Amino acid sequence: MAQSAFNVYFNKIPAPLRNVFLITSVIFVVWIIFFDKNDLISQRHLQNTIDDMRAKKAYYEEQIEQVRKQKEDLFTNDDALEKFAREHYLMKKDNEDIFVIVEEEK
Repeated sequence: MAQSAFNVYFNKIPAPLRNVFLITSVIFVVWIIFFDKNDLISQRHLQNTIDDMRAKKAYYEEQIEQVRKQKEDLFTNDDALEKFAREHYLMKKDNEDIFVIVEEEK
């Protein structure tokens, strides 16, 4: 009895590779890793985005804390309030002159 060409080649494949469940599992894993909407590349990109946002959040929380301390200092210390007004809003006393020095860009 002659075997068909398909059976000859099919029998040459090792038994574990002929397992339908193994083949299905491998195809499923490859699909999830490379072709799915939530593939590994997308997940890594999203994780990098989350890490960047957490770093920005920490930076802005630190800046907010510094501004709160500055605000508290301005509302409780008259000398600090006067210094802030002079530096940021160029305020002066009646008998003073202000000279603003602007550095030229090269």
